[in-house]
This record gives sequence, structure tokens and C-alpha cells, in this order.
Amino acid sequence: MLYICTRMTKLTRRQQQVFAFIQKQQQVAGLTPSLREIATHFGFRSTTAAADHVSALRRKGAIHQADGKARALRIKTPLDSLRRRLVDIPVYGNIPAGLAESREQTAEGCISISVQTLGLRPTSRTFALEVRGDSMIGRHILPGDYVVLEHGLTPHPGDVVAALIDNESTLKTYVLDKGKPVLKAENPRYSKLIPAQELVIQGVMVALIRKHKPAARAG
Repeated sequence: MLYICTRMTKLTRRQQQVFAFIQKQQQVAGLTPSLREIATHFGFRSTTAAADHVSALRRKGAIHQADGKARALRIKTPLDSLRRRLVDIPVYGNIPAGLAESREQTAEGCISISVQTLGLRPTSRTFALEVRGDSMIGRHILPGDYVVLEHGLTPHPGDVVAALIDNESTLKTYVLDKGKPVLKAENPRYSKLIPAQELVIQGVMVALIRKHKPAARAG
């Protein structure tokens, strides 16, 4: 596959014309023009001249050959570069940031994130949950936010975790109280959650995603 790059070294006038023709054909017809079509368009006597110009464009970084398909030109744009940096993280329902509640988590699609923007590289154990409730507002975690969590990490005091406490799900801060793990709310309206029997950490928060909410318009 041939890719057209948005940044390149200086091209000659004819190379710019060939480049523009290839780009236009891709946009209009969705196909890479063949060497014969390039030669015919510019009045070259043979396809050799067209091949020479294509080779020069490749050498200068304007296009490059990703595979052997002659008619698989693809325009390379900044959006393409962004898409290659996007990864999909599965969303397993929502989680209460309030009182723990009994619930079963099910996959509800995924969210696409930029690895560079988020500052982490997700793994097969990375997942997301939508937040409900206000018990974590002290950590700037609000209802409607998505917490990105990593399953299998060992939590440290102060980490925000998704946990099953006595088989009920919640999102809280992991702390130690006299050496024993408890879950702390970040809102004075809620008390600590102390496990009576079992505390299972489902994931440690590694990132927070907040959807933009447009301001209400005046009537």
C-alpha cells in the first residue's frame, strides 16, 4: 500500500504535480492511479517516466510502499495518525461511588482513548466503569465519569479501587486501618466500609475520563 505523508522534503514542480494527481485520484475514485494512468495524464512517452517520479516521491518521503499492491494508495492525514494511537477499553457497566450495592457487571461496549493523551498503555486487563454517586467527589471523581482500572495490580494505601466488599460492588479509596484494609469514601457524608468477611479488589484506578457536558442554552 502507498501512503501519502503530510510532511515531506522539497519536491520539484513536476513531482508536486504527480503528487497532487495521485492524491486527487485517491479522493475522487478511491484508488491509486496506475503508472500507465499517470503517464497518460502527464503525456509521458512511457510508464518508466511515471515510475521514476513515483520513486522520487517515495525517496523524498512523500509516499511510501507498505505492501506490493500497486493500486492501494491511502492518503495519510493527522487523523490517521491519531486513529493508530487509539485503543479500545471495554466498559463493564457502572459502579456506585456511594453505598456499596449488589450487582453483576456486564460488558456494555467500549470507549476509545488516545494512548498519548491518557499517558498509559492499556493491557488485556484494563477495563472501565461508569461512576454513579458522589462519594468520591473529594478525589474529583464525579457521576458520569469513567474510571479506567487495571485488574491484578496490588493496591497501595491511597489508591482508588473498584472492589467487592462482602460481595457488594463499590468505588472507594483503599486505606489501612490498624494494618487492616478498609475502603474510605472521599465525601464526609459517607462512612468507611469495613469488610465483615471478604474484600476483593477488582481493579486499581489508573486514569479518569470525563465527558464534556455542554452548557445549557438560554431560551
